[in-house]
Amino acid sequence: MQMQPRHCPNSRAFVGLALLLLLVSLASPASSCTAQERSSLLQLLAGLSRDGGLAATWRRDRDCCSWEGITCGGPDGEVTDVSLASRGLEGSISPSLGNLTGLLHLNLSHNSLSGGLPLELVSSSSIVVLDVSFNRLTGGLSELPPSASALPLQVFNISSNLFTGRFPSAIWEVMKSLVALNASTNSFTGQIPVTPCVGAPSLAVLELSFNEFSGNIPPGLSNCSVLKLLGAGYNNLNGTLPDELFKVTSLEHLSLPSNGLEGAINGISKLRNLVTLDLGGNELTGSIPESIGDLKRLEELHLEHNNMSGELPSALKQLHKSRNN
Repeated sequence: MQMQPRHCPNSRAFVGLALLLLLVSLASPASSCTAQERSSLLQLLAGLSRDGGLAATWRRDRDCCSWEGITCGGPDGEVTDVSLASRGLEGSISPSLGNLTGLLHLNLSHNSLSGGLPLELVSSSSIVVLDVSFNRLTGGLSELPPSASALPLQVFNISSNLFTGRFPSAIWEVMKSLVALNASTNSFTGQIPVTPCVGAPSLAVLELSFNEFSGNIPPGLSNCSVLKLLGAGYNNLNGTLPDELFKVTSLEHLSLPSNGLEGAINGISKLRNLVTLDLGGNELTGSIPESIGDLKRLEELHLEHNNMSGELPSALKQLHKSRNN
């Protein structure tokens, strides 16, 4: 026999009221768009010559937390995410987005946005992920004063744009939380900013390929104890591979093709965690060291179009056999 639970006379009403209050408490953060947040987002919309249909949902009479591409959350239900990738947007990026004090993630990638990147976004005190890759942004990046407060930015992706000029030299002193920087496929000039990991010790990805950087590879890379990817191919770099580079034993991907690098690569075997190594299209000399066979994780190797001589090390053959067994 199944026992029937006993209920207080008002138990159903109590449960119903509790559920209602729970729903209200859960829903309220998502319905707290402030007038300032709405105004800041509408200024972005006003600066677009093509809005990808955003105007249909970005209406003044609706809570901006319900607008397409907008997410609200946090303790006060503020705007935390603006995700408008691949929307066919054209026009400029409004600096008013810097007024969204709770904004954590801004993704405007894969559009046709033009003009400059507002300093208000780069120097935001809240943005953790900033992705404006694959647009038509022009001009240079404004220099950030070293005395500025440390920024929370962790992922900074400005790749595949039309940026020019020198890369800000003080970026590492301000972006101390940076984990990944992708500035590839632009037209940045000058030297690679030095000592990146002194100011940003958590830097794991540094991608600077397809630019116009010149000069030597900065020796300060030896401070990058957790760097996993270093890409600076298709630039105008010269000089030798610094000994300090071979101390970055955390490296898994080293890509420096099509530069003017010279000298030998005898120290490369110290990078025991390398999975891919691309040094093709340079002016490297000497022979491939037998110790390259110590790179047990190596899956891809490019050394073509250099001035290297000698025989192919037998260690590479053994490495190939061990990987196939």
